[in-house]
Amino acid sequence: MPRIDADTLDLEEHVLSTNKVQKTHKGGRTLSWSVLVAVGDRKGHVGTGMGKAHAIPDAVRKAVERAKKNMMEVPLAGSSIPHEIECQAGAAKVMLKPAAPGCGVVAGGAVRPILELAGIRDVLAKSKGSTNAVNCAWATLKCLKSLKRAEEVSRLRGKPIYEMVPWMKRLTDEEAPELPTEGLDDETPEETENNE
Repeated sequence: MPRIDADTLDLEEHVLSTNKVQKTHKGGRTLSWSVLVAVGDRKGHVGTGMGKAHAIPDAVRKAVERAKKNMMEVPLAGSSIPHEIECQAGAAKVMLKPAAPGCGVVAGGAVRPILELAGIRDVLAKSKGSTNAVNCAWATLKCLKSLKRAEEVSRLRGKPIYEMVPWMKRLTDEEAPELPTEGLDDETPEETENNE
């Protein structure tokens, strides 16, 4: 997958978690901050990264730089995701389900900001197992990375898309405009030729 140039995107930042860490030395303890940050443009691009420094602003700056290097493209189906998926990272499990337009983002913890920054406006999410913000974030990214569009799967399998996703054909048929029947002659082309 080619790396996405984050400088060409209008990105927003969101701090998912801050954690105070200490390292014990011979002369005492050194205090540091570990920060998890998510960045995205709300148009199908999102990334996360971690940074550690003695001060929170420096840690956030490092995390944002790493998140921009880890940018990924998320396949969207309208305002939702193409299909249901469940992934695990450590002891944290995250399940994502497509939702109808207007449902909103039903998620919490570190999952919600990532989905919102990715541009997903209608989705149902469930977090199982560990509620650790870092593992939940990695599990969510794993889910988003594993999503596939119906067109891509149909091309790989060599099957028409309507055979794999029948409801898309029904939607297409319902949205197709009706042909006007007024003003047309009842005679068939064969009858017209015979009359001539």
